[in-house]
Amino acid sequence: MIDTKEFYDYLCKNDLDFFAGVPDSLLKDFCACIKENSPTSQNIITANEGNAIALASGYHLSTSKVGIVYMQNSGIGNAVNPLLSLSDEAVYNIPMLLIIGWRGEPGSKDEPQHVKQGELTIPLLDTMGMKNMVLDVDYQTQIKESLAYIKETNKPVALIVRKDLFSKYKIKNEDDEYSLTREEALNSIISNLNNDDFIVSTTGKASREIFEIRKANNQSHSNDFLTVGSMGHTSSIALGMSLGTNKNIYCIDGDGSFIMHMGASAVNANVAPNNFKYIIINNGAHESVGGQPTVGFSINFEQILKGSGFKYIYNAETKEEINNGMQKLKEKPLAVLVIYVKQGSREDLGRPTTSPVQNKKNLMQKIIE
Repeated sequence: MIDTKEFYDYLCKNDLDFFAGVPDSLLKDFCACIKENSPTSQNIITANEGNAIALASGYHLSTSKVGIVYMQNSGIGNAVNPLLSLSDEAVYNIPMLLIIGWRGEPGSKDEPQHVKQGELTIPLLDTMGMKNMVLDVDYQTQIKESLAYIKETNKPVALIVRKDLFSKYKIKNEDDEYSLTREEALNSIISNLNNDDFIVSTTGKASREIFEIRKANNQSHSNDFLTVGSMGHTSSIALGMSLGTNKNIYCIDGDGSFIMHMGASAVNANVAPNNFKYIIINNGAHESVGGQPTVGFSINFEQILKGSGFKYIYNAETKEEINNGMQKLKEKPLAVLVIYVKQGSREDLGRPTTSPVQNKKNLMQKIIE
């Protein structure tokens, strides 16, 4: 195991003190350490991983310094374009150090959405011609080797992080402003739905909580599409569903997911039929991967959504306001309900016991009834 603070200090000692990326559960202790010890201007939690590659590139252009980009291996997909069309040696030849959480490592047990990406993490980096190595306790030697390679070639290097590599480093969260938890908000949402309403929920703990709420209420899971991967695309999945049926499709998104691919909001508002019902639950954090903050509490969702073309925006912080907002969603076209909640989830929160493929089959059978 690597002492997280010592690792962070060693990076800074080697002038590697600019960080950008999207938090990952395997990197949560490292990300917490960065947050607690780096100035805000030196640690940018980006909308998506491609943004982080661009940020590190821009920082290098003005400083000649090497930036660090952190991400889960699922985020490589968002990063491929700027890695190959911006930082690649055939284009601008811009160096950076990538630190990548290795979900779905072959031989380890992980969730279905991580298995294929785990298998392809190293082959994908190899195919892109990116030097990479699996980080271990001899990290000082590996960082020295990486910096020597960067100095010689000006090319990016990737360090791949296995589960439980970093020592625990707890983030200090600020006091919560809101009273409801996300699970309490979801309970209120589901209580306002009928048997012909369908849910598309964002990846992470929201989908896990919806599964457990249905189980606790002895309700079928067939009305729910529990998105387990493809973060940021929940609303587009829901839009596609709403275009193919007259039944109500309730998209339950999160602030991190909304921000990751915010451009979808403009398309949704200008294409969505009346049965597309949009709900955003905002807790100001990437809670499912360690509680790192988003800019969810710093931006004006209402103005963004209205500017995108949604006609009616309703806010809620209490169960009563959620109930009122759900009624408005039923009545009004192109309406959005933004619910503000605090961080936190049950320690015993489980995971869906059905596979993603079974979830899909059950939903498709139910939606055509």
